[in-house]
Amino acid sequence: MTITANWSYPTAVKFGAGRIKELADHCKALGIKKPLLVTDRGLAPMAITQQALDILEAGGLGRAIFADVDPNPNDRNLEAGVKAFRDGGHDGVVAFGGGSGLDLGKCVAFMAGQTRPVWDFEDIGDWWTRASVEGIAPIVAVPTTAGTGSEVGRASVITNSASHVKKVIFHPKFLPGVTICDPELTVGMPKVITAGTGMDAFAHCLEAYSSPFYHPMSAGIALEGMRLVKEYLPRAYKDGADLEARANMMSAAAMGAVAFQKGLGAIHSLSHPVGAIYNTHHGMTNAVVMPPVLRFNRSAIEEKIGRAAAYLGIAGGFDGFYDYVLRLREELGVPDKLSALGVGTDRIDEMAEMAIVDPTAGGNPVELTLDAAESSSQNAFDGSRR
Repeated sequence: MTITANWSYPTAVKFGAGRIKELADHCKALGIKKPLLVTDRGLAPMAITQQALDILEAGGLGRAIFADVDPNPNDRNLEAGVKAFRDGGHDGVVAFGGGSGLDLGKCVAFMAGQTRPVWDFEDIGDWWTRASVEGIAPIVAVPTTAGTGSEVGRASVITNSASHVKKVIFHPKFLPGVTICDPELTVGMPKVITAGTGMDAFAHCLEAYSSPFYHPMSAGIALEGMRLVKEYLPRAYKDGADLEARANMMSAAAMGAVAFQKGLGAIHSLSHPVGAIYNTHHGMTNAVVMPPVLRFNRSAIEEKIGRAAAYLGIAGGFDGFYDYVLRLREELGVPDKLSALGVGTDRIDEMAEMAIVDPTAGGNPVELTLDAAESSSQNAFDGSRR
């Protein structure tokens, strides 16, 4: 089955196999004459990245890349990226890759025209209004994984390298002008990355759906996103060349990011400190902490999850859904315990304190107290399933 489409929700999305060939044209349509392609170190030498650079060069837009990007991008990466952008005289960014490349690329385009420090634009109140809008460079986003959905988002997650705290930096113009979703770019993803990014998309949909805030449009998107993950993530994991599965997982990732404007919750609140301190893969960390958070939230979401289970074709209401999550994790090789990700137990108290002030904590269906954060983290370390 071939899936090709154009849509605008919430930005212009060019969806379909082989559409990376349009990269130079979409840059030009946004007025970009000298783009900087921003990606992570692992992707920089890969064929798909070199292909993107070839397309830009053939289109008369030069060949410039910045790849000093960590798996959890931080302010040092950002400073180096902004310097490369300014020194190279660039006028736009191609944010290319998974969440790290996309988040840093968007933030480079934003910060290239600012004089205030990046932390002045944290997603708090109306802090975004402090920005100089004129200096924000246009962005073309090209995801190469199917997880974060950052390609359709208005924010970037940047780690403060001094405090090891992840911060959400927000501005409406973080939203790329054009997003190219080409499932062929995801074919080479290793199984572990397919699993981790896919579970990240599932976590976004699950938490957005479970959030207590009123946003029925987002809830509907989240529900269908979970269905796509259920149907297509195991297929993409088993056969990385299954383009139909890859395409639908790209949709699920974007849907999760659109949906979580309704809110996220304790899955992210607990995983953000772990990633910031231990540099673990974000999606895989989400997958490990998912069961204890589901149990913690049960009293508030049992009926809602029962409706989701029925839609997804899962019998048994909340218990059936919970058991499905455990089976899915096992099928994808997700470890039971945080220790399998190299996380120690010596900093649980510190991470719990970080979790309760994480910006995602306010969207959890049950108040995330310090005691709850500590016990849920301990359960994730122990691998407790019940």
